[in-house]
Amino acid sequence: MKVGIYKEVQIDTSHRLLHYKGKCANLHGHRWKVEVWMEGEPDPATQILIDYTLIKQVIGKYDHQIILNQDDPMVPCIRKFNPVITTPGDPTSELIASIIREDLYAVCREQGIKATVPKIRVWESPTSCAELKE
Repeated sequence: MKVGIYKEVQIDTSHRLLHYKGKCANLHGHRWKVEVWMEGEPDPATQILIDYTLIKQVIGKYDHQIILNQDDPMVPCIRKFNPVITTPGDPTSELIASIIREDLYAVCREQGIKATVPKIRVWESPTSCAELKE
């Protein structure tokens, strides 16, 4: 039996886009909304595909964090005072969606969960989001 689930998580993070000309080149924050759709075979004993709390934990590691391009010259300066999560490129909503999807796949592999992420949306404002589909 294949099932699908949906989870929405909100996080607050700051980022900047190193290779962007405009306001988003400045360090700024967002209340991000992350929507995750997962599909797969539920555990035969529990009938649970993946615990909603686990999805929230995976996404929650980005809550109240600074996310910057690994090549951003601000990284070493900020790290003197605060942890920084770095990404292989500018931390756009598109890239954040891809990274969170990979994080979810890694947790599923580690825990033997047979699930896919057919769709994920990352909203950086109430009117702007990136959506990844498999």
